[in-house]
Amino acid sequence: MYFCTKITNDVTWIGVNDRKTERFENYIPLPYGVTYNSYFIDDEKTCVIDAVEIGSASTLLDKIADCLEGRKLDYIIINHVEPDHSSGLKEVIKIYPDIKVVGNSKTIGMLRAFCFDFPEENFITIKEGEILDLGKHKLTFTMMPMVHWPESMTTYDITDKILFSNDAFGSFGALDGGIFDDQVNFDFYEGEMRRYYSNIVGKYGMQVTNVIKKLANIEIKYICPSHGLLWRDDIPKVISLYESWAKFEPQAEGVVIVYGSMYGNTAKMAEILGRKLNCCGIKEVKIYDASKTDHTYIISEIWKYKGLMIGSCAHNNSIYPKVEPLLHKLENYGLKNRYLGIFGTMMWSGGGVRGIQAFADKLNGIEVVGDAVEVKGTPKAEDIARLEVIAEEMAAKLIAERL
Repeated sequence: MYFCTKITNDVTWIGVNDRKTERFENYIPLPYGVTYNSYFIDDEKTCVIDAVEIGSASTLLDKIADCLEGRKLDYIIINHVEPDHSSGLKEVIKIYPDIKVVGNSKTIGMLRAFCFDFPEENFITIKEGEILDLGKHKLTFTMMPMVHWPESMTTYDITDKILFSNDAFGSFGALDGGIFDDQVNFDFYEGEMRRYYSNIVGKYGMQVTNVIKKLANIEIKYICPSHGLLWRDDIPKVISLYESWAKFEPQAEGVVIVYGSMYGNTAKMAEILGRKLNCCGIKEVKIYDASKTDHTYIISEIWKYKGLMIGSCAHNNSIYPKVEPLLHKLENYGLKNRYLGIFGTMMWSGGGVRGIQAFADKLNGIEVVGDAVEVKGTPKAEDIARLEVIAEEMAAKLIAERL
C-alpha cells in the first residue's frame, strides 16, 4: 500500500505529511511541517474520516484507491469544515460522485459556504450519540462546538475503541517515520503540541474541559487527531496535558521575559532581570525579543511557565508595535494563573509601560508582581536596583510554590 499504516485490522491511517507549507493559517510558522490526518475504515460499507488540505488531495486519493482495491467508497465523515481538513473533499467528490458526506446540522451550511457542490440527498445529517453502521464497525458522534469552530465534532469507533478527535489532541510537526506516540521521542512533539494548542485552541479552554468530561465515560484505546501524533500507549498523558492547558495551568517553574526595544535599552533591562532571576534560584528563564521571535513560540512558552515579565519601550506614546499584538492575543485568550512583572523605557511622556499596565488590568487571573519599572533612557544604578527588586519578588513567588 502507498505509505498507509494500519491502526487496527480494519482501520488505516491515510494521512499526508506537508513539509512545503511555510505558515499554518498563513501566519503560524511550520519549520517542522504539519500532518493532515485522514483515516480509512474497511468494512461492508467503506468510510473515510476527514479529508485533507486541497494541496495534498492527490496523495490522499492515491491512498484511498489503494485501500479500496476497486471497490466503492460509501462514506466520508467531515468532523470539521475548516479548509485544512475539508478542502480536499472537492477532489474526493470528483472521483467518487456518489459518496455520502456525513456531518452535523451545522456542517452542511459551512460546506456550502465554501462552494462544495454535491446533491443535497448525498449529505447525511447525524446527531449527538447517533450511530452510523458500517457492518462490523459502529460509529457514533460527539459534538464539541467551539473546539474551535461551531460545527466541530468527534467520531468514535465503538468496535475498535478509536476516538477520531478532530483538532483536539492535535499537534504541529510532520510525522517523521513513526505515527504513534510509542514510536517517537515525545519530547520534541510536546513542544509542537503545546504550540498548536496555545495558538489554535487556547481561547476555548472551557469548551475543551467540557469535551473531556463528555468523553470520560467511554473506553479509548486510540486517539486519532486531525494533525500530529496518533496515541495508543499513553493516552492518559495526552488527556492530562490538554486538561492542564485548558485550565491555563503552568507546567513548570520558570519565567518568560519578552520585550520590545528600539535602541537596546529595554533589552538591557530584560538581561538584568534574567540574570537576577537566575541568581535567585530560577533555572528556567526564557528571554525573547518580540521583534525577532515569532509570537506563536512566545505564547507556547507562556503556556508552559508560571512567571511572565513583559517590557516595552514607548513608541508614539504607546506600546512598541511588536509587543502590542502579543498582548492583544493574550488578552483575547483570557490568560490567567500567571505572575506578571512590568518594565520598559521612555524619554518624555512614556506609553509602553502604561499600555502593559492597562493590559494587566483587563485580566482578572493575572497577579502583577512588584512595582512597574520605567526607565528614562538607559538604565542607571538606581534603575538596576529596582529591576532586581521585582526579579527577587518574582523568584520568591515561584519558589514559595515549591513548598
